[in-house]
Amino acid sequence: MTDAALFGALAAHLTGLAALPDALAAPLAVSLSDGPLFGLPLADLWFALLFFLLGTFLFLDGFDFGAGALFATREDDEQRETILAAIGPFWDGNEVWLVVFGGATFAAFPPVYANLFSRHYLLMFAILAALFLRGLAPEMYEQRHDDGWQRWWGRSFVVGSVAAPFLLGVFVGNWLVGARSTVTLVGAVVGVAVVALTVVTGAAFLRLKTRGALRDDVRWYGERAAAAYLVAVVAALAAAAAAAPRVAAAVTAPVSVALVAVSVAATGGTVAAMRRDADLVAFAASGVVVYALAALVCALLSPVADPATDLTVQEAVVSTIPLNLMSVAAAVLLPLVLTYFGVLYSAFSGPIEAGDAY
Repeated sequence: MTDAALFGALAAHLTGLAALPDALAAPLAVSLSDGPLFGLPLADLWFALLFFLLGTFLFLDGFDFGAGALFATREDDEQRETILAAIGPFWDGNEVWLVVFGGATFAAFPPVYANLFSRHYLLMFAILAALFLRGLAPEMYEQRHDDGWQRWWGRSFVVGSVAAPFLLGVFVGNWLVGARSTVTLVGAVVGVAVVALTVVTGAAFLRLKTRGALRDDVRWYGERAAAAYLVAVVAALAAAAAAAPRVAAAVTAPVSVALVAVSVAATGGTVAAMRRDADLVAFAASGVVVYALAALVCALLSPVADPATDLTVQEAVVSTIPLNLMSVAAAVLLPLVLTYFGVLYSAFSGPIEAGDAY
């Protein structure tokens, strides 16, 4: 074979290889645009995923909020330091789930993100301010050890820890009934329910992480917060049903009734486990309560994504190709993130020892 023929054959071979990615990409592009991957109801799955992410934030950062609320009940400096040391390795990582929730809403349901967040932008800024105060206060608390300084930042820590879940509950309550105003009865009652729930999870967490008088005392607050949560949830459902006929019809649906039953049973299980010193069971049961609440809100909303604009889940979701691509990415990345958090919590498991500090 001549050199020219050899180079010609090589060029033809390289041209064929260069065209190979295009040949592979073409069927992939067609398959991504044909419809949802594997025929799955991706729009509904992504809507459910939003509330899984919101529930994960409410559970993981919720016990931080609850610990911050219980901080107000402590007068002993050592016990206060123990509470701060207990949440120190976790709280900033836990807040990532709120960012992921907002990002997923923007990516999968942009009209919902635009309409919902713009209607309640002042509430969003208030939530961020509360989170900022809750994060800043422990750092400042540790900078000086005079009474006035620590009293001020200790109170700031408590205010941020209570205000953040309350305002988040207001946001969810307003979303549920399609409220256009920030201050609503439904939002306020849901906010109270969320604060009570964070105290339950906070008490369960502190019983895992502490010993002695502090561990015994937080059970008393956890039991009463559990009772307050159940009362507040019933009041919230009644207020939401009165404000929105759609919610009134959805409350009696089998799925909603089942989720309410699970929530009540898990709340009772949390209290029973704390009384029996089964602290890990109590913490897990409190997590079931949180996820049941998030699932209940999802069930009451669906198939509507934004009641204020009457946008359904199917109308609000992005087009097929980006939805499929995001689904593949979520299927890969979400297990990795969950694994990371599993490793994090395993590394910092066990009770706080004497001398441990924030």
